[in-house]
Amino acid sequence: MFSFNMFDHPLPRAFQSRFSTQYRCYSVSMLAGPNDRSDVEKGGKIIMPPSALDQLSRLNITYPMLFKLTNKNSDRMTHCGVLEFVADEGICYLPHWMMQNLLLEEGGLVQVESVNLMVATYSKFQPQSPDFLDITNPKAVLENALRNFACLTTGDVIAINYNEKIYELRVMETKPDKAVSIIECDMNVDFDAPLGYKEPERKQYQHEESPEEEADHSSYADVDMGFRAFTGSGNRLDGKKKGIEPSPAPLDPSDIKRGIPNYEFKIGKITFIRNSRPQPKKLEDEDTVSRFIAFSGEGQSLRKKGRKP
Repeated sequence: MFSFNMFDHPLPRAFQSRFSTQYRCYSVSMLAGPNDRSDVEKGGKIIMPPSALDQLSRLNITYPMLFKLTNKNSDRMTHCGVLEFVADEGICYLPHWMMQNLLLEEGGLVQVESVNLMVATYSKFQPQSPDFLDITNPKAVLENALRNFACLTTGDVIAINYNEKIYELRVMETKPDKAVSIIECDMNVDFDAPLGYKEPERKQYQHEESPEEEADHSSYADVDMGFRAFTGSGNRLDGKKKGIEPSPAPLDPSDIKRGIPNYEFKIGKITFIRNSRPQPKKLEDEDTVSRFIAFSGEGQSLRKKGRKP
């Protein structure tokens, strides 16, 4: 005969018991003790009683420990990790932003269940205020803040602390699931436009006017006819006035010679005239070239001809 003992083999995961219990939840500021636990407010982890650790150690659960928090009265849920097991029995301490997402008040009941979440590959956040754009490198700030989080849930509004200021960000999307684990993962982060953000209006410059509109170019042709350079008079050190001529009369507009206008002129465009010098005239008669003979001139002598030394 063959004997079969069912306790010799481990139970499959489907038949394993799961951690599930209810606690009275309070904010971290209600935690008794001399130590300051403000670091709990900067992350997504909770503080549970020691009995929870004793019960979890008896269960074959996966690590890191992740939990699902549910407020049955408002049908709101989120996910979190655990930081310590030092709370009083029957009590757990949550960050303030997490209690707001669950619509929980001080002393309210919350259901805590152990869960297994998939590793995150992508997440998208929406800042709840345009002040978040003042940060020089928002991705680096968010990456540093998410080190205190264990998981993300789509729809939650998380809070991060930077430069003694709290910024709220809504989790718009997470992949590959609506609730993911972000512990030791390579996750792509994207941002949506903040709430209340308005794009700055672009100014319309003059050169963007339609070609049908005729611009007034009369100001470009204005010439000050009353000024001529170097027309002043000088003063002598001995005080005498000599050789002073009256100032020349101002030029008339008719005396100014204008060239051919550039009909292809456009505002904002500079045209350089490369061949501005007149070209030398070509010799019409080729005989003039043949008339020139090098070194064919006559020289002059200091000694007169016809005299003997």
